[in-house]
Amino acid sequence: MSSFNQRPGTKSAVHYLKTPFPDLPAFDSVVRSLIRNNPLGCTSYYYRRKNHPPIEKVREMYTAKFLYEDTDGKRAGAGQETYNSVDGYQYGIAAVLSHMANFAAHTGKARHIPTQDLFSVILNCHDSGGEIYFLALARDRVTVASYEDDAIRKMVEAWTDSVPALA
Repeated sequence: MSSFNQRPGTKSAVHYLKTPFPDLPAFDSVVRSLIRNNPLGCTSYYYRRKNHPPIEKVREMYTAKFLYEDTDGKRAGAGQETYNSVDGYQYGIAAVLSHMANFAAHTGKARHIPTQDLFSVILNCHDSGGEIYFLALARDRVTVASYEDDAIRKMVEAWTDSVPALA
């Protein structure tokens, strides 16, 4: 069973994955499945003259890391780019890898290092009991935050246990 360790202050709990997501498609698949299938039983709600879906993305960040190497294969520099969408991440990597002025500035060619990339998505969830809480998924952890009812944490734990990628 997943162990979510509660943190002091506002109720929040974090579960560190035994194995981080190997890449963005695996990560994005879990996020899309959560939103589409709604295994947490969240409900739509109306707030500030706007209808909200049961689970909605509040923020997403995808960071790509790069290493610049000279003609001898020695490190000439490093960099990272952060994007706010999956498409931006994918197009951004292609742009960095083909940007000649950047190569000249670093006196080396860029190489993407996908194992060091970072991904995170924060989801706003509306529990069937009326409570709104946040679920944050990152490459190496799942965090549930701003909840009052411990049943929410237990429900997230059960969902985490049912998804092999979140073990």
